[in-house]
Amino acid sequence: MWVIGIDTSCDDTGVGIVRDGKVVANRVASQTLLHQKFGGVVPELASREHTQVIDGLVELALSDAGIRLSDLSLIAATRGPGLIGALLVGLSYAKGLALALGKPFVGVHHLEGHLYAALADHPEVEPPFLALLASGGHTHLFQVPAWGHYELLGATRDDAAGEAFDKVARMLGLGYPGGPEIEKLAREGDPKAVPFSVPLYDQVGYEFSFSGLKTAAQRFVEKGYTKPDIAASFQRAVVDHLANVVIRAARDTGLSTLLVSGGVAANRALQERLAEAGLRVLFPPPGLSTDNGAMIALAAWRRWRGEGDSLALPAAAYVPLAQG
Repeated sequence: MWVIGIDTSCDDTGVGIVRDGKVVANRVASQTLLHQKFGGVVPELASREHTQVIDGLVELALSDAGIRLSDLSLIAATRGPGLIGALLVGLSYAKGLALALGKPFVGVHHLEGHLYAALADHPEVEPPFLALLASGGHTHLFQVPAWGHYELLGATRDDAAGEAFDKVARMLGLGYPGGPEIEKLAREGDPKAVPFSVPLYDQVGYEFSFSGLKTAAQRFVEKGYTKPDIAASFQRAVVDHLANVVIRAARDTGLSTLLVSGGVAANRALQERLAEAGLRVLFPPPGLSTDNGAMIALAAWRRWRGEGDSLALPAAAYVPLAQG
């Protein structure tokens, strides 16, 4: 079964192709340079850029997979959450493709796509497990008792983890996106040099909070701490916060398998910290941590039960994956 997945939820255009659960093509057109000078994503510019590149990206993905449009069995696209204008580009394109080819269409939840990205190299994994989704727009911890069932254990009260990286990187005069920039600078600093406090350290639940770290970073910049030390210490606090919540949830639920997805999943310090926790931790393979189309195709393939969605399915800027 050949499945094409399209993701235009934010600033990257992603087209991926999956055959029987295996990723065979994954093309992403990054808009980083376009938005870098603004320090963040400009929605209208993102939408326009998607329209310019999506056709060519589909052709490249098909070429990589060695197939034609007529070989596709299922057409999938992100239907939300995300920037509404950007979402409409990919969703409309996928619907038009499905209509023209006479093939079924499936709308995929963006967060569900990220979850399945962590299973790309581990198709044998079965629920129940925990899933941490940490990116520039989301920080959520789910308990997954069965396929398609998601119980929200906790989410951020304010900024997402990746959003906090972006904002602190801007304070330090670094580029966008901030996560890789801070990780790079942190290698030159001392993670214990700047006294960041780990948020919500004594909480009983599983919530996250990063706005206090952002405020503290600004204060430490004004006090004259070195940029490498601020980067290293900030990264340490974020990683410790994420790890503390996840480890507590694993202990309380008795679950020992953890999926970690989203752009923050690519952070080496986070990977190393969670590897020490005694859990089976699964990360997406290279290229599938950030937004991409292959993860959307994987989610559609896993969900497929022989019946597609209506072509009237609307895009949704906000749609929860689960309620907690």
